Amino acid sequence: MTDATEQTGPMMAADGTTLKSSLNRALRRQKLRALALIAPLLIFVLVTFIAPIADMLFRSVENQIVSETLPRTTAMLKDWDGDSGEIPSPETFEALYKDMFVAKERKLHTRLGSRLNYELTGVSSLFRKSGRKIEDMGEVYQDQFEDLDKFWKDSENWNALMGSADWLAAQNAWDPRSEAIQPAFEPNEQIAGILPETSATFQTFADFVQNEDEKNLAKQDPWALVYSALYNDLSAGADVSGYNGPGSAALKAAMAAVGDFETVDYPASFQEIDKDWHDIDVWQTIQTYSPDFTSGYFLNAVDMKKSPDGAEMRPENEQLYIKLFIRTLFMSLVITGSCILLGYPVGWILANLPARTANLLMILVLLPFWTSLLVRTSAWKVMLQQQGVINDTLVWLGVVADDSRLALINNQTGTIIAMTHILLPFMILPLYSVMKTIPPSYLRAAKSLGATNWTAFWRVYFPQSVPGIGAGSILVFILSIGYYITPELVGGTTGTFISNRIAYHISSSLNWGLAAALGAILLAVVLGLYWAYDRIVGIDNVKLGG
Repeated sequence: MTDATEQTGPMMAADGTTLKSSLNRALRRQKLRALALIAPLLIFVLVTFIAPIADMLFRSVENQIVSETLPRTTAMLKDWDGDSGEIPSPETFEALYKDMFVAKERKLHTRLGSRLNYELTGVSSLFRKSGRKIEDMGEVYQDQFEDLDKFWKDSENWNALMGSADWLAAQNAWDPRSEAIQPAFEPNEQIAGILPETSATFQTFADFVQNEDEKNLAKQDPWALVYSALYNDLSAGADVSGYNGPGSAALKAAMAAVGDFETVDYPASFQEIDKDWHDIDVWQTIQTYSPDFTSGYFLNAVDMKKSPDGAEMRPENEQLYIKLFIRTLFMSLVITGSCILLGYPVGWILANLPARTANLLMILVLLPFWTSLLVRTSAWKVMLQQQGVINDTLVWLGVVADDSRLALINNQTGTIIAMTHILLPFMILPLYSVMKTIPPSYLRAAKSLGATNWTAFWRVYFPQSVPGIGAGSILVFILSIGYYITPELVGGTTGTFISNRIAYHISSSLNWGLAAALGAILLAVVLGLYWAYDRIVGIDNVKLGG
């Protein structure tokens, strides 16, 4: 026989591979099977939890709407000194006219106005009013071109002038009644070299008509903005002498006539639309919120604002959110404490009664879960009002006078009472599950050694029930800090939470950026408190029984 000690080299498996490789392959297959089993849960958590949080965090800093809607204007404002006390240059007003015209056609100017209105009241109506009248500026040039030559009135003449030969042939062959897609506009390269601004503006117009409006380009008259661009190109000295294509005669005649055209004073025209366009604050707001990302939402969430000089506190009469955060934390702690005081005796009774009686009482504890939250809150609204059941009972018992009924609704008191009732089962259940595991013999042993009832409870029973208090407190506190239905119905103006403001911005004011910032801060506060709890108490000490 061969001595095993003389064998050299790695140990081999039955399939001829090394034992180490075979074991690694088996472990890898086990990990893949385990991953496949939990993959649905991971995907569910990713889609329903991680992705919404990531989207919320992005919305809290996202600000592309200003730069995307007013690209020319924001570029011009980079060199403008807002502290000079002077309005921007006429070129900036002209850039605003071009951006506003396109935004109005795409119906983006009202969204932009709403966004900037969060920072400066009145901007929303300013943009809506300007959108209705912005076309009048371009029509100054449109009327003069059309009076000069009827060529400029016909949309098909414009297509022949601005489009390439290949596109014109495809466009003329296209049947609007067919299901075929309209040929995408292609610019005439020669015209693009001669009239660059006109060609670019017409390209924007054509893309809008074909892709957003989904209409026949040959039947749509150009925007007044196209005529403004044509005037700019011709007045800048465009060389049209070498062009002999479609519309060459009309183009050369226009070149000779533009020197006598009536021009547009853009700053005066915007002031005629609304005098606020000569307000420095409006331009400073546009300039301040030009970057694609902003800290403005988070500053607003802590009662601050961005200004040309940096972040600063809002006036005292506009400060709201810090008070709401403090109120939310304070009332959540009070509600948690109330649930501990009321739930601990109930949990003790359930844990120490015979099983049959305890099960019957447990049904009563769980009964509120079978009733709609809205119904329970509405019931408290009826009971707590000054002519409600509670006040009527107190008056009948002589505790309070009829003309001195207690104010228990539309304030913090009403919110605390209603939410304590709603969240109490979430405290009782963890307490009961932990207390059920504490052997009654421990108390009997303590008493047999001379301890009083209070000493036996405080030194023996209570420490063992602390994990249940911790579990119930986390559940109640986390749930209460995010509640908004109950505070909305019974809290009035002094009993609402920060969650009510978040819901308002999401559903009513549509300021999703500020709502996201408030939600992100609330999430950070909760995570911070959870970290502090773990450091002080230890999350491992929290139990739900066993």
